[in-house]
Amino acid sequence: MATKKAKDRKYELADQLKQHFQDYSKLFLVDVDNVGSNQIQQIRIALRGKALIYCGKNTQMRRVVRELEQEGMEQLEKVRMALKLNVAIIFTNENLSEIRDIILENKVAAPARAGSLAQCDVIVPAGNTGMEPTMTSFLQALNIPSKITKGSIEILNPVHLIHEGDKVEASQASLLEKLQINPFSYGLVVVNVYDDGSMYDAAVLDITDEAILASVAAGIRNVACVSLETGCPTVASVPYSILLGFANLLAVAVETEYTFKEAESIKEFIANPEAFAAAAAPAAESAAAAPAAAAVESSSSDDAGGAGMFGDDY
Repeated sequence: MATKKAKDRKYELADQLKQHFQDYSKLFLVDVDNVGSNQIQQIRIALRGKALIYCGKNTQMRRVVRELEQEGMEQLEKVRMALKLNVAIIFTNENLSEIRDIILENKVAAPARAGSLAQCDVIVPAGNTGMEPTMTSFLQALNIPSKITKGSIEILNPVHLIHEGDKVEASQASLLEKLQINPFSYGLVVVNVYDDGSMYDAAVLDITDEAILASVAAGIRNVACVSLETGCPTVASVPYSILLGFANLLAVAVETEYTFKEAESIKEFIANPEAFAAAAAPAAESAAAAPAAAAVESSSSDDAGGAGMFGDDY
């Protein structure tokens, strides 16, 4: 009887997974290593109404995806090929960057485990550890300078105990446990992102609109430069060609008697630069005087306010 219930539950979960692939066009493949069921539940609560977490056996998920491929959803082959190791699927129709941020925010502190790889550098701070003097030899084995202060061990200097990427040793894990230091944090790690038929790395979500626009602008400038050098006009180079042509016309007008409206002011300036300088001087003086006048007016206002408050008392 229990076996029949398990089979029924298995088919029910498979039907649910099929429905999720039909209802959602976006999904995350996340690594669930070192993530407990309670933490998964907390993440479900944070994503409620925005995304849905599906955890199942890889063989079952691959079988369901293969059936969907045969039904016409060939683009899911990329998802099936990525269903390896300890992964779960997060379905959503919301903004991928926002959902990714919610996933990464839900992490819990965890102690260092012997044999695991360090997620970050671990530095033991200087100060009183509260450990008994009998543990001095334990610290000496780890090359940590210490002394006895008021009946407990005090670490003299900060110690870089573990480097990022190194394997945690049993003695290091034991020391961090005694010091009640939880240096690492565990949560769901986004491995791949699937968006309406496209599969890509999670790092792509860090690319902002500003970065994309800057890259496009740089490409347009490169196209314009190549076009100008080769004499092959393009949409990108035409505005620059017009500006260069106009500059050439101004140069010809200045050197010859030929003129046009825009060139007349340049010719006048070349003929009589002192007049332009004399006309520009009053404008510059008035512009410089404006801030000074504002400062004087502000100072006068402050003085007037002060007299109104204290003039009768002094």
